[in-house]
Amino acid sequence: MTRELKFKRRPPLSGETKSVVLFLHGYGADGDDLLGLADPLAPHMPDTAFVAPDAPDPCLSNPQGYQWFPIPWLDGSSDEEASEAALQAVKDLDAFVDQLLTQEGIKPDQLIVFGFSQGAMLALRTLVLRETPVAGIVSSSGRLLDPESFAETVASKPPVLLLHGDKDEMVPPGYFNEAGQALEKAGFEVFGHVMEGTGHGISPDGLSVALSFMAQRLGIELQAKD
Repeated sequence: MTRELKFKRRPPLSGETKSVVLFLHGYGADGDDLLGLADPLAPHMPDTAFVAPDAPDPCLSNPQGYQWFPIPWLDGSSDEEASEAALQAVKDLDAFVDQLLTQEGIKPDQLIVFGFSQGAMLALRTLVLRETPVAGIVSSSGRLLDPESFAETVASKPPVLLLHGDKDEMVPPGYFNEAGQALEKAGFEVFGHVMEGTGHGISPDGLSVALSFMAQRLGIELQAKD
């Protein structure tokens, strides 16, 4: 059984949807937290719609926000509760992607999934279980939930961009290297960018790298600045 996710959508500036960026927010946030990235991205991606769902559960540590699954060392939940919730979140997101592809009238290779922190963890766990790869995954400030067994469950291998701040104290930057190594070992095409001087967030240079990655994967030609 899956749960329906509430979401907000920014339509493409051109009025014609040729691709979609799906944002997955972090722990304690909501869809609006990342949907604001559409403002700087949309002018470069005029035929792209931006969609940002809210995670289905209120956050245990921040009731004003949402969580994809609990985090034991932050909210006092058990490892079993966190594991079960993560499995349910994978099912919820997988069903939402199916729904999104149908509603937007696009194919998987016209979809980019951009996750931040817990949303990045969920993206790296869910999208690789789907038989047909999406155009790409942008994982910012996240990690692999299961690096040891990751390769054993992979069904598709979309290209992945890993972004991480070198001053991140919430998800230490060591997870950047761990994820990159596990993905490469599993046969993924992996790109990485370390955001210098950045904590648990997305810097302007990181967003610029993400834009270039997404545009290349979607076949969008970026215009050089004067």
